[in-house]
Amino acid sequence: MPLPEPSLLVVTDRRLADRPLPEIADCLFASGLRWLSLRDKDLPDAERLELARALMARARPWDACVTLHGDPTLAAAAGADGVHLPSGGDPAAARALLGRDALIGLSVHDSDGGAAIERASGQVDYVTLSPVFPSASKPGYGPCLGTAGVRHWVGRGVPVIALGGIDRAGAVAECRAAGAAGVAVMGLAMRDPQALAPLLAALGPAGNAAQRCG
Repeated sequence: MPLPEPSLLVVTDRRLADRPLPEIADCLFASGLRWLSLRDKDLPDAERLELARALMARARPWDACVTLHGDPTLAAAAGADGVHLPSGGDPAAARALLGRDALIGLSVHDSDGGAAIERASGQVDYVTLSPVFPSASKPGYGPCLGTAGVRHWVGRGVPVIALGGIDRAGAVAECRAAGAAGVAVMGLAMRDPQALAPLLAALGPAGNAAQRCG
């Protein structure tokens, strides 16, 4: 499945948000976002399922994509657009379960990058590479790979989404210059959805005109 455009992935963490995630999603989609992934893995499956469906209902008017971090079975039950697998996940099994039209991603870190990308080739639509820069959401999460780390893993047959500490337009531009197909954010989007505007602008046209959300 082609990556959503613009290729900015927002990963949820309700603990960083000042309002319920469906309300955050409304603001994100109105701001131009077209790709949201429900993480919040500490929730019971039944609550994640309900939340995923609520987020998808908010996404549909914007033709936006909602994926689910973690369990392909839960993603299938929710009717999500795809799944994001942890490092060490089984992309082939996820693809067999969710079908060819699902958006499937895989977390990759520098230490496991080569083997993971080789295993994932032909089964995933993208990999997230992290952490690229120091992250306020996950302090101490590292070592940081920098744009040199991004450049090292691009061009291997799987689009790379840069993740970690991407909180300004300049960081987006640096990652794109290094060959990243897109970028991912979490904390910034949860704290202030409208702060994504410069990042979206750095990625190019966002499709529908952005709107303000109070």
